[in-house]
Amino acid sequence: MNETNINWFPGHMAKAIREIKEKINMADLIIELRDARIPLSSGNPKVDEIVGNKPRIILLNKSSIADKKVTSEWINYFKEKNILALDIDALTNYNIKNIMKYANIALNDVFLKREAKHIKSKMIKAIIIGIPNCGKSTLINTLAKRKAVQTGDKPGVTKNETWIKINDDFFILDTPGILWPKFEDQEVAKRLAFCQSIRDEVLQTEEIARFLVEFLMNNYRHLLKARYDIKDEDENVDQIIKDIALRRGCITLGEEIDYLRCYTLIINDLRNNRIGDISYERPTELV
Repeated sequence: MNETNINWFPGHMAKAIREIKEKINMADLIIELRDARIPLSSGNPKVDEIVGNKPRIILLNKSSIADKKVTSEWINYFKEKNILALDIDALTNYNIKNIMKYANIALNDVFLKREAKHIKSKMIKAIIIGIPNCGKSTLINTLAKRKAVQTGDKPGVTKNETWIKINDDFFILDTPGILWPKFEDQEVAKRLAFCQSIRDEVLQTEEIARFLVEFLMNNYRHLLKARYDIKDEDENVDQIIKDIALRRGCITLGEEIDYLRCYTLIINDLRNNRIGDISYERPTELV
């Protein structure tokens, strides 16, 4: 099997980067939203260039479907680097109430400068930045307690920037999800792919499914076994996929194994959290 070189950088992303750069001086704070399952891979390397020295907080969203122990390791990792990071879940409201607390901590110096100028205002204008489908729009709607922006479970829903009023002292600029022009590490691309930050049309289903099964074999075998009842002695990706196909009835009319159907089943099971809470990378891999 020839591996696909995964890349997805449609024109609206380049336009979005230009427009964010133009508006960056209007903001007091940058809220960088990442996927708690892939805190490293979901960090756009262009963000540092775009943001510069602006105060920033990192929010690890979708933490309810990530491995909690690993997420805790990531929070400690950022803390050791003096980066304000908070694990949240915009769908379940987990830790949402603490976002303002972290925003105020990040802006402490800004508020002190205002006080020195006898400015009493604590108004915050924040720009939210992140990769596609990391939950930016859902987070804004949760904070605003209304459907202020459109959401979707596919990347590329937000195409334009819009300022949203959260309350009298808090405004957020919603921005489209942005990736970077070329993925130097294709494992990063695959992680983005199965977390649905890249459109499925650019993927090779077999490659992604095999990558996922091998990852589960090495890191979450107990979850793989619980979901698909695989054998203890199965150590081969091909054999495990064959066993899953047979157990789940992925068979053609000609009594052949329908591998494409099996690959799709595995990917959908993971995306719908039917296998369990999983993190696809951890800080120890950086050592």
